[in-house]
Amino acid sequence: MNIADVTIDLADASLPGDLALPDDPAGVVLFAHGSGSSRHSPRNRAVAAGLNDAGIGTLLIDLLTEEEGRADAVTGELRFDIELLTGRLVGAIDWLASAPPTADYPVGLFGASTGAAAALAAAARRPERVTAVVSRGGRPDLAGDALERVAAPVLLIVGARDPQVLRLNDDAAGRLRSAEHKLEIVPHASHLFEEPGALDQVTAMAARWFGRYLGRPAPVS
Repeated sequence: MNIADVTIDLADASLPGDLALPDDPAGVVLFAHGSGSSRHSPRNRAVAAGLNDAGIGTLLIDLLTEEEGRADAVTGELRFDIELLTGRLVGAIDWLASAPPTADYPVGLFGASTGAAAALAAAARRPERVTAVVSRGGRPDLAGDALERVAAPVLLIVGARDPQVLRLNDDAAGRLRSAEHKLEIVPHASHLFEEPGALDQVTAMAARWFGRYLGRPAPVS
């Protein structure tokens, strides 16, 4: 396993990230954390470790700078700025395409909460690069019209005890007209999947989805 601290320099920000590459990975999954979180999210890091064990590389980044994070902790506004978060993710996707260690690998996206909306919008902007998307307890409804343009296969994972988010995901699934998609419900799980074994189920579902679709080019509509 090769592990490296990286910096993704974009036009509007420099974002720190944690890149982990198993030997000969099937691809690289870029994580988009949820509202009020960061690349240090324990739930995302647990999923990333499971993907690494399955032979899939991962890149966890902060979508906000330190200064933006401090401001957002007070106002809560930037975490819902899907356009900003999407632009940061697109920049990270392009960075993966140009960085020597990852340039040859297909890219998957894993989004949680508001990060799932940004992941779906980014997949719509980079259909030639993103080959699969997984959402955990996500807000795909916040992706807006981008849902109709997503081409990569999408897995929506929701806890059975998260009825409002389940409804939003069910509605969003109906708008994924150009993408193969599936809605998976984790029994007895709430929004944060804190119940015993719930996050393990999320990890297994994500590993199967990425294992199936990484490496298969997404159709461009």
